[in-house]
Formats: sequence, C-alpha cells, structure tokens
Amino acid sequence: MVLTKEELVSALQGEVRILNHLLSKAGPEHLAYRPSEKQRSTLELLQYLSVMPGIHLRAILTDRFDIEGWKNAWRSGLSEAGTKDFEGLKSTIALQEADLAELLGPCTDEDLRAEINMFGKSSRATAIIRLVVNHYVAYRMQLFLYLKAAGLDELNTLNLWRGSDTM
Repeated sequence: MVLTKEELVSALQGEVRILNHLLSKAGPEHLAYRPSEKQRSTLELLQYLSVMPGIHLRAILTDRFDIEGWKNAWRSGLSEAGTKDFEGLKSTIALQEADLAELLGPCTDEDLRAEINMFGKSSRATAIIRLVVNHYVAYRMQLFLYLKAAGLDELNTLNLWRGSDTM
C-alpha cells in the first residue's frame, strides 16, 4: 500500500479542513448561486458534500458492495441533507474529520489492501482515494468556483489548496 492508514486519514481530514475553510468564507446569500439552470446550486452542492464521504466510505468498508443499499443510502442521505439550513450543513461537514477517523479506525493495512468490487475491482484503499478523496478535491474546487462567481473575489489559490488566507 502506498499510504499508511494514518496518511490516508490525514489526507481525508485535510480535505475536510480546506472545505471548512471555504465554508467559513460563504454566507447564506451565496447558497442560491447556480451557474446554469441544469447545474447544482451552492446549497445542493453543500448537501451533496455533507453526505458523500460517509456514504462512499461505509460502502467501501463493507464486506460486499450492495448497489441497492448504496442507492438507498444516497436517497436517504440527500433527503435528510435537504432538511438542513446553511448552519446545519456546516455543522455536519465540520464533524466529518472525526467521523472519517472513526470509520477508518478499525481498518488494518490488510483491510485497506483487500480487493473489493465496487464499480470495478480495486483495493479498498484505492477505492477510498477514487471515491472519497478525489470527490472532495473535485467538489471543493466546484465550491470555490461557485463562491468566486457569487461575488467572493478575495478567494485565491491559497484558500483552495491550503485552506488559508495567507502562507
């Protein structure tokens, strides 16, 4: 395995930290922004981000991937996320650092190297990188672009990649 469990947890928690930093710049006035009619609004993007890591990670950590269970988890998760206001979504996302560490806590390196079949065969660790870490990176980039387009001109590369205003 290329990453240790601790490095994997640290990478995931780093993504949450950057996401929380971006959220600290946003306000309720930015939630309605939608680049085009058929794209998610900022609110819908945050709803997705509030449930994505847990749904993906729980599915990856099961002994056998159940597509129907996964679809049901998405329906249920997004439905619940749809009941939350901006502060509720921020609180949910803030808890992800601890949640991810807790979910991965029992995993051994052997567990992470084990082959799973979830949208194709890979190691469990590879699936975590592809479905959780990569989604964090992609969707925080989308959030960054939405916030800039919605008027937060002061956001810059450091906000996006370091989760800070300055070096």
